[in-house]
Amino acid sequence: MPVSIKETTSIKLDKKAKERAKLIFKELGITMGDAFNMFLSQVNLHQGIPFEIKIPNDATKQVVREARSGKNVQEFSFDDINQ
Repeated sequence: MPVSIKETTSIKLDKKAKERAKLIFKELGITMGDAFNMFLSQVNLHQGIPFEIKIPNDATKQVVREARSGKNVQEFSFDDINQ
């Protein structure tokens, strides 16, 4: 297998999302760099983004707007869902 040449790059990330992801990567035993390299490998393998991306329909957009404003939102726990 050919040797992979590594390159340092700079990207702007959402700070909170990055910190949450780092905790998950730590639990998986991989680094942020490992995760990004896996993502890039999948992009190349699939010749595009390796997961479905859609523009939400009007009904979904309305639900998101309501949730963000606190309308029609009920508190729950995952234990409630799994019963």
